[in-house]
Amino acid sequence: QVQLVESGGGLVQPGGSLRLSCEASGSILTMYGMGWLGWYRQAPGAQIGLVAAVASGGRTNYADSVKGRFTISRDNAKNMVYLQMKSLKVEDTAVYYCNTQPPRYEYWGQGTQVTVSS
Repeated sequence: QVQLVESGGGLVQPGGSLRLSCEASGSILTMYGMGWLGWYRQAPGAQIGLVAAVASGGRTNYADSVKGRFTISRDNAKNMVYLQMKSLKVEDTAVYYCNTQPPRYEYWGQGTQVTVSS
């Protein structure tokens, strides 16, 4: 069984930065074997959507709304995936989750709340 635990959220002003972390634990040898990993977000009243994804070897994809502002990365040896967020906007407010890409139901965690507000 694999657990993904997100952390690093908080309250930040527009234009600010945050770095989210996701740690994988459980029945995995290394995160490399999990393939593509993604950060997702769900704003109030909205569906969950993919924000960014990173392949085992480091190739990345981003939603148009975050290109140039967010950077996804992973450390396979430490079983960690990160999301560096800069120039945050009010519309980035959401609960952020990590999961594989495509996501697996059993991997959804509690997420971490990001609130962008002045």
